[in-house]
Amino acid sequence: MDIRTVDPFDDAALAAWHRTVVAADRHGREEAATPWALAEVRADQQAGQDDSIKRLYSGVVDGKVVVGGEFDASLLDSLDHARVAVYTAPEHRRRGHGSAMLEHLEQVASEHGRTVLNAEAAWPYDAPADGRGNESADFLTHRGFKFGLGDIARVLDLPVDQGLLDRLAADVAPAHAAYTLRSWVGPVPDDLIASHVELDALLMVEAPTGELEREPEKADVEAFRRHENVVRLQGRTKYTTVAVDEEGTVVAFTDIVTTSHQPDLAFQWGTLVRRNDRGHRLGLAVKVANLLSFQREQDRARHLRTWNAEVNRHMVAVNDLLGFRPLERLGEFQMRLPGPTEERGRSASRPG
Repeated sequence: MDIRTVDPFDDAALAAWHRTVVAADRHGREEAATPWALAEVRADQQAGQDDSIKRLYSGVVDGKVVVGGEFDASLLDSLDHARVAVYTAPEHRRRGHGSAMLEHLEQVASEHGRTVLNAEAAWPYDAPADGRGNESADFLTHRGFKFGLGDIARVLDLPVDQGLLDRLAADVAPAHAAYTLRSWVGPVPDDLIASHVELDALLMVEAPTGELEREPEKADVEAFRRHENVVRLQGRTKYTTVAVDEEGTVVAFTDIVTTSHQPDLAFQWGTLVRRNDRGHRLGLAVKVANLLSFQREQDRARHLRTWNAEVNRHMVAVNDLLGFRPLERLGEFQMRLPGPTEERGRSASRPG
């Protein structure tokens, strides 16, 4: 197999990579998979490498892409971490192609000084919580990754009943009387951007981490603005609600994102309440307010997807109140690459 770097400005090469990735992602999870549209990948990859190292790779056999690889590493924070993903076409599995691609990504990580690799795998909701016995999860664990955190993908049918949202909003209002809720569509307003970015940067460590090693993200306003521009170029629209304290500081936020490439589906992105401001039911307050704003602004989305750590009982309870139902499981895995004097055994029976 020949492993080639994919030029994001080469339409044919990028499209071939994308076809394989979509086929792999949807295999066995046709209703649950939500792969990025080709235009979304193109915009993300062409946006530049100011804040991260992004690489796509195609594994080619007889002129056909049989496996896709993805490498992403921040240049702002978590400088020893990288995210990797392997997508093997269903008809070309168990021939060693996925393993070869993962080994290549490990080498790329080492070349960039990354020693902690992060990866994900999805499996049915009624399967074991750690994914044991699932092809995708076993592929990772057989290569040295360890299961670190279990998430559950949930879906909410839209629109949510107006009466339910109004009742929930009224129920929590007395608890957050000292705060102001603000909602908008698109980029964060200038008067809120600094504190919003400060809070957003904590999301990765304030959310449950399980057995994963994680670090706070760097609060960088310019980088955040660049990301907002990429979101726009991808054809995505972000709907946000925040809670602001008496000093004008953002202490809670939540985001819903839609894409022009699949307008019937929306995605719940981050939700976080600042630690010192918890206990005022702000998590439910901002999510309800954002859904009310979202449903006023658009009427095309029919389903809302979210992902929560199974151990995050508070947020799961909030989503249960709103009517979310479980869809599938998602496992977060992590591996520390061996140092130059270490050696890690490889299993001849690993899938991929």
